[in-house]
Amino acid sequence: MTRESTIRAIGNSSGAAIPKAMLERCRMAEGDRVHLVETDAGILITPFEPTFADAMALYEQGSKQYRNAMRELSK
Repeated sequence: MTRESTIRAIGNSSGAAIPKAMLERCRMAEGDRVHLVETDAGILITPFEPTFADAMALYEQGSKQYRNAMRELSK
């Protein structure tokens, strides 16, 4: 779904309004922190940390590689 919004001055910054229905579908609310990611197609606004997936992939690799060491450390 696409929606159009107008960029407006907010103090020394600028912002755009996000329709309430769209926020509800994305399970977001006023006060939530979002990440702005610059892409080739424009700006992506997401509640998810962009580098989280990379960090989890590294964790999974390390946890498999050092499974026995982690088990011993948890005792």
